[in-house]
Amino acid sequence: MVAPNEKINFTKAALTALPLPPEGKRYSFKDSRVPGLIIRVMPSGLKSFQLYQKLQGRPIRVTLGKFPDMTIEKARNAATQAKGELASGTNPNVEKNRLRKEITLKELFDLYMDRYSKVEKKSWRYDEREINKFLSHWFNRKISSISKYDIKTLHLKTKERNGLYQANRILERIRSMYNKAIEWGWNGDNPTNGIKKFREEARDRYAQPNELPLLFAALDEELNEVARDYLYVSLYTGARKTNVLQMRWEQIDWHNRTWRIPETKNGDPVIVPLSIPAEQLLESRLKASQGSPWVFPSDKSKAGHLNDPKKAWTRIRQRATLALWKQDDILLPLISKVQEGRDPDEDIGQVFKAIEQAAKDKDIRLPTGLMDIRIHDIRRTFGSYQAITGASEAIIGKSLGHKSSQATRVYARLHNDPVRASIDKATEAMLQFKK
Repeated sequence: MVAPNEKINFTKAALTALPLPPEGKRYSFKDSRVPGLIIRVMPSGLKSFQLYQKLQGRPIRVTLGKFPDMTIEKARNAATQAKGELASGTNPNVEKNRLRKEITLKELFDLYMDRYSKVEKKSWRYDEREINKFLSHWFNRKISSISKYDIKTLHLKTKERNGLYQANRILERIRSMYNKAIEWGWNGDNPTNGIKKFREEARDRYAQPNELPLLFAALDEELNEVARDYLYVSLYTGARKTNVLQMRWEQIDWHNRTWRIPETKNGDPVIVPLSIPAEQLLESRLKASQGSPWVFPSDKSKAGHLNDPKKAWTRIRQRATLALWKQDDILLPLISKVQEGRDPDEDIGQVFKAIEQAAKDKDIRLPTGLMDIRIHDIRRTFGSYQAITGASEAIIGKSLGHKSSQATRVYARLHNDPVRASIDKATEAMLQFKK
C-alpha cells in the first residue's frame, strides 16, 4: 500500500487505488515527475490536484482541479504554469479569488489571452483580433450579465452580416472563454451551453480546368511581383498560407530540391519536394531578394515578410473573372461598352465595380466567376490535381502535411520519391492550361 506523502508516478490506475484517510484527516501524495504537484485525498474520496510550493518563504497551496475530472496531463501542465506564475511574483490564488468576484468581459478576455491563448495556441492572434472585433461592445459588462439570449442573438446577427463560419467561430471563442473562467474559479454557468453551431458544409472549391488559363493569365498580369510569386509558389507546393508567407532561404535545400517547413499547423516539420517550376521561380526570387532572409520580403510589414496578399489576390480574381465574363456573348457587349474609352491601365477594381453597376442597372445577373476562390482554395487546387493525376490519398496527405492517427502509419512508410512524382504530375497537369 502507498504511504501518505510518498512520491509516486501519477497514473490513472495509481490515483484511483490511493487509500482513503480516516475521518478528520487527509492524505497527500507527491508526483514523481513534476516537483510540487500533489494530490490530496479526503475521507469522502474526493481527490484534488494541488501545487505545493513556497512563495517568499511561505508555503502556498494552489488548487488546480479535481481528479478524475482533470486529467493527470492537464494537472501537470497547470502545475507547471502555476509555478511559472509564482516565479514571476504572481500568486495564482489571488487571481482565483479575484476571478470568483464579479469581473467584466474585458478582464476575462485579458486573462484568457495572457494565461491561455498566447501560451497554448499558435493562432492566438486570431483570438485577439476576432474577440476585439465582435465582442468589444460587451467589454464593460459583468460576465454573469451576459445571457444565453444575448449570445444567441449575436450568433444570428453575425451569421447575417459575416456568414455562418464567422458566427460559429465567435461562438466557439465565447464558449472557450467561459470554460476557462470556470476552470480558473468562477462559480457561474457557461451561457453558451445549449447553443448549437450552424451546420457547416466542407468547401470543395478549386480552380477548374476551364478557369486555370484565366487564373494564370491574371497572375502574370499582376504588377506586385512578391505577391504574384507567393501565389505561384502556393500553387506549386500546396503548402499552407502562413508557411509560404514565412518561407526563409535557409529552409531551401537546393541540392535535394526540397523545402523544409520547420513547424506546421500540426506542430511537426514537413519536407516539401520542389517541382522544377517551383525551383525555377525560387531561383529568380533569390536573385531579387537583395540579402533578405525571407523569400517574400516586405518593407511594409513589421515581421519583414509579406503579411497578406489580399489586395493582389482580389485584383487577380477580378481580372480572371472579367476574362470569363467576356466569353459570354450576352455579357461581352455590356463589358465592351463600360470599357470603351477608359484608360487600359485603369485600376482593375474600378473597372470591375463599373461593370457590376452597369449589370445591376440593366438587371443582368453576373456569374460569380472566380471571385469565390479563396487563397486556401489554392491549396485545395493543388491537392485536387494530384488526385486527378492518380495520386493516392496517402501521397496527397503526405505532400500536404496532413496528419491523422490512421494515416500516420502509412505516411511513415512513404519516401519523397513518389511524393515528388505526384507533385511533378500535378504541376504539369495545371501548367498545361498556362499559355
